[in-house]
Amino acid sequence: MATGSKAPEALLSHDWLGACRRAAEGLQTVLRDNPTSTERVIETGDRGEGGDLTLVIDAAAEDAVFSELDGLHAAGARFTAVSEERGLVDYGDPDLLVVIDPIDGSMNAKRGLTHHALSVAVADGPTMADVAFGYVYDLGPGEEWRATRGGGAFLNDVLLDHPMPERRRKDGKLELVAIESANPRWLAASSDALQRVTGRVRAMGSIAISLCQVAATRVDGMATLWNCRAVDAAAAQLIVRESGGFVAFTACDEPLSAPLDLEPRSPVVASRTEAALAELATVPASDLEGTTYS
Repeated sequence: MATGSKAPEALLSHDWLGACRRAAEGLQTVLRDNPTSTERVIETGDRGEGGDLTLVIDAAAEDAVFSELDGLHAAGARFTAVSEERGLVDYGDPDLLVVIDPIDGSMNAKRGLTHHALSVAVADGPTMADVAFGYVYDLGPGEEWRATRGGGAFLNDVLLDHPMPERRRKDGKLELVAIESANPRWLAASSDALQRVTGRVRAMGSIAISLCQVAATRVDGMATLWNCRAVDAAAAQLIVRESGGFVAFTACDEPLSAPLDLEPRSPVVASRTEAALAELATVPASDLEGTTYS
C-alpha cells in the first residue's frame, strides 16, 4: 500500500464509488448509442479546457459524469471539479479536488479499439501525493480498478495484495513495458533508452489503463514518452501505489509533486520495484525542447 494518511472524512462521508459506478454505466450507454466509428468521430466544433477537439461522445460522457457530481453536491459534498472538457468547476470547496477524464483513450473509443476508460480521482490537496481515491473503469473489457489511500487497490472488487513480481529476461531487461504518448517523434527520441530497459513494449492508447496494468503486473512497468496531464494519471497512479508499486513524475522536484491541473507537466513512470522505476525514468524524451502535448 501507499504510505501516507488515510482518506479524509470528506471522502468517506459521501458515496464517491457509487457515483463513479453510475457514471461508468452512463458512459456505457453513450457508447452503445454511438456504436460505430461513423458516429464516434463526430466533433462538437469546440476545444476542451485540456486543448483537444471535443468529440460528441466526449461531451455526452462528461454530461454523465457531471450528473453524478451534481447529485453528490446536492447531497452535501463540496469540492472543485478539474475536468478535461469543462476545466475548473466550483462546487463549493477549492481544497477538495475531483480530477476527471470522462474518456481517457478517446482515440481508441472513436476508432473502435478496445481500451478506453473513465478516470476519476478525489484529492484533499493540490498534488498527486494528495489523491485519496482513484477509480478507473476500462470500458473495453469491463474492468473496474479502484483504490483508497491507505485502503489498498482492487480489480473488480478483488484486493490486489499479492501481485506477481516483475519479470526480467536473462539479459536483465524488463520483459514487457507499456508506453504512452506514442507520437512518432517521441518514439524515435526514446528508442535507445527503451532498448536498454526492456525487451518488448505495448502501447494501449490510455495512460490510465497502462498504469493499471502495472498494478496487476500484467506489464513490468510503464512510461509516458512525454508529458501527461493530471486528468489522465491521477486516479491510476494511486491504484499502482496502493498495490505496492512505485510511481514518479520525472520532471517534478519530488516523485509525486505534479500538480492536479490541466497542463501537461511531466512524464510519468511506474513499476513494481524502485530499481525498475529508476531505469524507466531514463526513457521519456527529455531532449525534445518545445514539444507540446497532442
